[in-house]
Amino acid sequence: MNSSSTAKTILFWISIVFLGVMLWRLVSANGQAAREDDPSYSEFMAKVDNGDVKEVTMYLSPNSYELQGEYVRPANHKFHVTIFKEAAPDLTKQLKDKAVQIKVKEVRSGDWVLILLNAAPLILLVGFCLFLMRQMQAGGNKALSFGKSRARLLSAQQKKATFKDVAGTDEAKEELQEIIEFLKDPQKFQKLGGRIPKGVLLVGPPGTGKTLLARAIAGEANVPFFSISGSDFVEMFVGVGASRVRDLFEQGKKNAPCIIFIDEIDAVGRHRGAGLGGGHDEREQTLNALLVEMDGFESNEGVILIAATNRPDVLDPALLRPGRFDRRVVVARPDVKGREEILRVHTRKVPIADDVDLSIIARGTPGFSGADLANLVNEAALWAARQNRKFVMMSDFEMSKDKVLMGVERKSMILSDEEKRNTAYHEAGHALVAAMTPGADPVHKVTIIPRGMALGLTMQLPEDDKHTYTREYLETMLAVLMGGRSAEELFLGHITTGAGNDIERATDIARNMVCEWGMSELGPLAYGKKDEAIFLGREIAQHRDYSEDTAIQIDKEVKRIVNGGYDKAKSLLSNNKETLERIAQALLDREVIDANEVKLLMEGKPLPEKPRTPPTTPQAAPSTDPKVVRPELRPAPGFTRGENPAKA
Repeated sequence: MNSSSTAKTILFWISIVFLGVMLWRLVSANGQAAREDDPSYSEFMAKVDNGDVKEVTMYLSPNSYELQGEYVRPANHKFHVTIFKEAAPDLTKQLKDKAVQIKVKEVRSGDWVLILLNAAPLILLVGFCLFLMRQMQAGGNKALSFGKSRARLLSAQQKKATFKDVAGTDEAKEELQEIIEFLKDPQKFQKLGGRIPKGVLLVGPPGTGKTLLARAIAGEANVPFFSISGSDFVEMFVGVGASRVRDLFEQGKKNAPCIIFIDEIDAVGRHRGAGLGGGHDEREQTLNALLVEMDGFESNEGVILIAATNRPDVLDPALLRPGRFDRRVVVARPDVKGREEILRVHTRKVPIADDVDLSIIARGTPGFSGADLANLVNEAALWAARQNRKFVMMSDFEMSKDKVLMGVERKSMILSDEEKRNTAYHEAGHALVAAMTPGADPVHKVTIIPRGMALGLTMQLPEDDKHTYTREYLETMLAVLMGGRSAEELFLGHITTGAGNDIERATDIARNMVCEWGMSELGPLAYGKKDEAIFLGREIAQHRDYSEDTAIQIDKEVKRIVNGGYDKAKSLLSNNKETLERIAQALLDREVIDANEVKLLMEGKPLPEKPRTPPTTPQAAPSTDPKVVRPELRPAPGFTRGENPAKA
C-alpha cells in the first residue's frame, strides 16, 4: 500500500468516526430529553402556581417555544415542555410573579439540525456500505494478487551503486558497460546491424560481487531496474510461478527500456526432467514461462534480463542458448591486482595507519573473494576499536587474516604438558618438511595455540596464485601433510589422532591423482563418473564404470602415492633431528613462530629476545612475503593442522 492510498484510508476512517460521534451526541441528547419528565402544559402551570419551579430556559423558534428547567421539589429534577408561541406572554408574566429565574435563548440553526438528525442514519448506512464494498474489492485483489510479480523497482531516491564501487572484475565490467552504452545510445550499434543482447548470465563463486555488479548496472544505465530473487516465483499455489513470470515481463514492457535482474536463477532454472513431478512440476512450469517470455513469439524489445548464479552446471540448456542468455559473464575470484583494488574500495571509510600496505595484504590473500576481503577489513576495524585505537594498523590486518584463515584463538582451552608436547612436535614436523622440500609453499606461521577445531596449525603461503598443480607439487604436498605423523612416530615413539585431518586430505589428493588427473601408473584415464541429483545440487553417488581388478589397482596406487610422501617426510626428519628439536622447543617456549624465526632455527642461530605475548593479544609478526591459499582452492594446500584428539 502506497502513501496516497494510506492517506485516503485514514481520511475515510476519520469521516466515519466524526459522523458516528455526531449521531451519538444527537441521539444521546434526545434520549436524555426523553428520560426527563415531560409534563403537560396544565401540569407545568400547576407546578408554577405551587412555587415548585426553580428556573426556566426558553429556546425561541419560529412556531413554538421549548422550556427546559429544574424543579425545586423534587430537588435537582429537570423538565422539558413545549408551548405555542401565543401562550408565551401569559406564561412569562406568571413566572415573574413567582420569582422564577428566566433565561431566553434563540435557536439560530433553523431546521438543519432536524434535517441532519433525520439524514444521519442514512449517511452512516451509505458510508458503511461503501466501506464494505471497498473491503470486498481489496480482499478480492489480495486474493488474486499471488499471481502478481514481486519484483522491486529501484527508485531514483535510493542510493545507487556505480562501477566505482566495483573493483577486481575489469573484464566483467567491460562486458556490461557495452549494455549500458546500448541503452544510452542504441543507434551506435543498430546502424551496423547489431542488436542488444536479450539476456546476460553472471556466473561466479559466492561472494565475487555478482549482485553488486547488477546494482552498478542499474546506477549507471539510469533506466528502470526491476530486481527479484529466483525463490520469489514458486510458492504453494499451482501456476503462481508462471503467472509471476508473465506479470514481471508485462511490467518490463510497460517501462521499456528497462533491466530485469533475477538473483539465484538456479532456483527456477534447473534442468527439466529431473524433478519428481515430471512435466507438471511447478518449477518446470515456471521455467517454461520464462523461456517463452525471453524468446517466444512476442518480442520484448528494450527488456534486458540479467541473472546471477553460482551453479551454471545445473541450469537447463534451453535457458543458456543464444537468443535467451546471449552472453555469459564470468565473475571469478580476483587476482593480486584485483584484490588490492577491492581492499582500497573497502578501506575508503576506514582510517588506516601509515604502516598499512594494502599490496602486501593483497599478495597474502590469494583465493579471497570480494566478500572475504570485506570481512577481513571489517574484522581488522573491529579489533582496532576493541584496542581503543584511532587507526587500523598492519598488525590488526594480520590478526584479522589469522582469525579468518585459522579461526579464533580458544583461550579457554587448557592443554596438558603432554598434549602441548605432542602438538609442538607434530607442527614442527610439518614446518620442517615444508621448509626443506624444494617446490613447497613457504612457511608463514606455526602455532600451537588452539584455534577453531585444531590444537595447532602450520600455515603455508604460496608465492603466487596457482590455477593448476603439477605432479611434483602434489607429491610435495603429500610429504608436508605426512610430516606431522612422521615426527610423532620418530620423536615421541607413538602416534595420535592429531594426524586424522592430514591423512584424510592426503588420501583425497592421492585418489584424485589416480582417478581424475591421470597422475599414476594406471595412465591418463578417469575412473568413476559422478551422479548428481539436479534438485539436490550435490553429488550423491559415484558410478563405478571400472572392473573389480581396476578397483584393486586404484587402491594400490593410492596407497603407494601416500606411502611415498610418508617415506619422504620420515627420511627428511630422520636426517634433521636436531633442527626439529629446536623448532619444537621454540614452539613450546613461544607458542607462535613466524617464517623468519623458522629460518633462524634451521640455521642453528639463537632467536632474538622477544617479550612473551599475553594470551589476550594475538601475534602479529609479519612475514617477508605473506600469501595465503584458500581452502576452497582444490586441492587446498593452505595449511596443515593437528586436530583435537577428542574428535576421535
